[in-house]
This record gives sequence, C-alpha cells and structure tokens, in this order.
Amino acid sequence: MSITDDVETIRRDGFLVIPDLLAEDEIAELRQALAPYLDRRGRNDFEGFETERVYTLVARGAPFERLAEHPRVLELCDEFLEPSYLLTASQAIRIHPGETPQPWHTDDGFYRIPRPRPAVSLSTIVAIDPFTTINGATQLVPGSHLWDDAPIDAELARLAAAFASGSQAHRAPSPAPPLPPTLEGRVVDAVLPAGACLVFPGTLLHRGGENRSAAPRLAISNQYCQPWARPQESFLLAVRRERAARMSPRLQGLLGYSIHPPFMGHVGGIHPARLLDPTRTP
Repeated sequence: MSITDDVETIRRDGFLVIPDLLAEDEIAELRQALAPYLDRRGRNDFEGFETERVYTLVARGAPFERLAEHPRVLELCDEFLEPSYLLTASQAIRIHPGETPQPWHTDDGFYRIPRPRPAVSLSTIVAIDPFTTINGATQLVPGSHLWDDAPIDAELARLAAAFASGSQAHRAPSPAPPLPPTLEGRVVDAVLPAGACLVFPGTLLHRGGENRSAAPRLAISNQYCQPWARPQESFLLAVRRERAARMSPRLQGLLGYSIHPPFMGHVGGIHPARLLDPTRTP
C-alpha cells in the first residue's frame, strides 16, 4: 500500500496494521537486547500487576534506537504531526498470564483539548510475540478517534482508580468491569503476527487485553507527539547526554535536541543540539 492509502486508512478507521515491519532477525535482536531489563511488574492496574514494563527503551541499546526512527513509522509521523515532532514514550510491555484488561483509554487524553479534534500524538505497538485473542492482544474501538468528548470522558472517568498503587502484598489484577453499552459490538482484537506494527492516533480508545493463555506476550511501543506538546517521558533527563551524543541527529531531534520554529526548545538562546556537540551547526 502507498503512504496515501495508509493515511486514508488511519483517518477512516483509526488504526493501521503494518504486517511486516520487522524481519525475524530484527525481532530476535530486540528480544535479546531487552531480556536483561524485564524484571519489574506494574504498580497499579493501569501498568498491570501482571505486566512488565521497561521505560526509556530508546536509551537501552542500538536496536531500540533503530526502531524509534524506523523510516516506515516516521513516514507516517510526517503525515500526521508537524515538523520537529518528538518521541513522547518508548517502552516495552510484556503481559503475563492472569493479567486482566487495562481500563479503556486514549494515549493523548491528558491534553485537554475539546474533541473531536486532530490527534496530538501517534502511537505504535510492535508485536515481538504474536498477538492473539487470548494472550492480551491490544483491543481497539474503530472510529472512536472521531468521537466527541462525552463518550470518551465516560470511559476516562474510570482511569483515576487504576493509577492507585497497591502495596506489594496486595498487588492483584482487578476483574474487568462489564463492557459499557457504548462499546458493545464495537471492540476489535488486534491479532498480529510477530514483527507486525499497529499504528493509531492518540485519540483512539483502546486497551491492553486480558491474557488467558499460558505464556506472556511481548510488545514494544513508541509514541510520537506534536513538537509543542509536553512528552510523557522526559528524555532530556532520562537519556544520559553522552549516550545521546552518539545517537543519530534524527533521533537526537526526536528526544528534544531540536527547535520548533521559531525558537521553542532553545537553551539559553542556542540550539539544544549544541549541548551535544558545540561545533555543530544545526
């Protein structure tokens, strides 16, 4: 499909599946690079008490750097976001057996701009393990990216309780509430082969699914936002400067070593990329 077809699909349905973003060797490389960091389960129902998450993934190795600036993904970002857009989140998510569904949410719901509206962010979820209907495949509500505030706010109202951290002794997944009438018959499971990528705007209602299988399912999610929006992760603090200095100029810009014209993002009146290389002329 052409980029025009891809954009039309996202605008119409609210999501796109790229079935072959990664080859088998790339999947294996990512899995091996990630293995040392998968050791912490979630603190609340949103993160998932039976879900492992690794944040600031882009700072944990060259395979994650390459994925964050994958040309196929950035081609779509170029269509939906303004120039000098930013990486807003970079994480791995491994949902273990026994995990219950996440609360329904949108990825740019914290930008309190009235809906319907263009998305402030674009999300990607790359399947490292295949996604199935029983192992926690992401669930989507097609068309919900076009909804106004009322039905979205009704779902987001349930989120506050999901962020309450439980004690170590009482961290157990909460049973999923019944599907609200507004979502009956609308939910789609994103069944994906390993290496596929799900792309959707930050306005789409979705959630991580319930894992009723006997094995975990692993995914990597990179999200991108408008250059004028505050990113979810503070990459300028989270990524050591010496590591950022070794990254490609394109990736440095995604982390925030960039200017949104005319001068948003400057440091003392100079381009932030000069903090990485004083001789550089951006």
